[in-house]
Amino acid sequence: MRLIEQPPPELDLHGFPRAIAHFDGDAFFTSVEQALHPEWRGRPVVTGKERGIIACASYEAKAIGIRRGVALWEARERCPDLVVLPSDYETYSIFSKRMFEIARRFTPTVEEYSIDEGFADLTGLRRIHRASYEEIARRLQTAIREELGITVSIGLSLTKGLAKMASKFRKPRGFTAVAGEHVPLFLQRRELSDVWGLGPNGTALLKQFGLRTPWDFVRRPEAWVERRLGKPGREIWNELRGVSIYPVNTEAKTVYAAVSKGKTFTSPSSDPEFVYAKLVRNAESACIKLRRHGLRARAAAVALRKQDYSERSLSARLTNSTSSAQALLPALRALFDALHEPGATYRATLVVLGEIECDPHRQGDLFEDPVRVEKLEAIGRAVDLVAARYGKHHVALGTALFLPRHRRTERDEEPERKSLRLPGENDRRRLAFPRLAIRV
Repeated sequence: MRLIEQPPPELDLHGFPRAIAHFDGDAFFTSVEQALHPEWRGRPVVTGKERGIIACASYEAKAIGIRRGVALWEARERCPDLVVLPSDYETYSIFSKRMFEIARRFTPTVEEYSIDEGFADLTGLRRIHRASYEEIARRLQTAIREELGITVSIGLSLTKGLAKMASKFRKPRGFTAVAGEHVPLFLQRRELSDVWGLGPNGTALLKQFGLRTPWDFVRRPEAWVERRLGKPGREIWNELRGVSIYPVNTEAKTVYAAVSKGKTFTSPSSDPEFVYAKLVRNAESACIKLRRHGLRARAAAVALRKQDYSERSLSARLTNSTSSAQALLPALRALFDALHEPGATYRATLVVLGEIECDPHRQGDLFEDPVRVEKLEAIGRAVDLVAARYGKHHVALGTALFLPRHRRTERDEEPERKSLRLPGENDRRRLAFPRLAIRV
């Protein structure tokens, strides 16, 4: 018996039955730098000096074709007056925290989606603010600009999926409100690649069936969508049709499918001890994050990236789940030896810990040594106590002795916040406020 797919019901949406705002920082990292350094406003600015490639480019830099991922030498050739800065993630985090604090003045339902973007549920708050949803969102945008000196683009619509598309519609300093009756027109004016969560593979698949816009997508039957894209595709289809599937999540993220840590060297190296030490340092950082959330990993993957950006990777399943860097060492050593090519020059290492377990009352595996496991857990707790007081990696594995063996270059330059400390500040403890830099 052949099932006949019924066409989806026509969209009959009006106004804002729900009002979700998505606020997205405009070139967030460089905007923060320009807010703290007035002399750089209006000039092309990029961050990522420590990596050798651009991490973030200001809109002045984007206007002359300089974008994220471009090598610094290439960017400097294009713009000799380019302002190149080391990334100051501590300061960016302070601005991020204050941005979300401003958002919570307008609504308690705020989701910190990433360091520079979030969602705010404004539904039902018109009476409290004595304003329309559009005016509330504009007030949020204005407050961030006036109090932090940076700009955000805001999209306002019925669902998170629509709001995120709307915030990208006009950048920078954009504001796009898509009420229910305007959803069909909005979807007709966007590309499939603009749909949040669809991804390049999903976009390519839909194009094989002649779909070109999100409007083409939502006009297909729900059963047709689920058969080709599964449950995630059906959820995206509903979100675009104004049916809220993804709630604004106010809880901090504590569940992870994997934990990854990677580091680009400030200077590429062919020293195998140094490269392995960098790999182990990544594993230590990943294990610190696991312990912070009470998690353990049962699988590990390692990637080594050469100076020419070619990359090789391998993975292994661990005998026992763990959050101890010491317990990972045998697997890391074996994977490293299998991947490393003598004489090759490397620029980055990556560790990914997977098969995450979060059961706090885990029963030990049959053949594991409970005494050794208890000792490793005690070492981990001691390391975390030291880190809480003095900063990460003040207590580290012996491979850290090889870390100073690298050639220092301009990429080793530290951000001003770390190099110009106030009395009493150290690696771990610094005053949590941004510092305006005015040269006289």
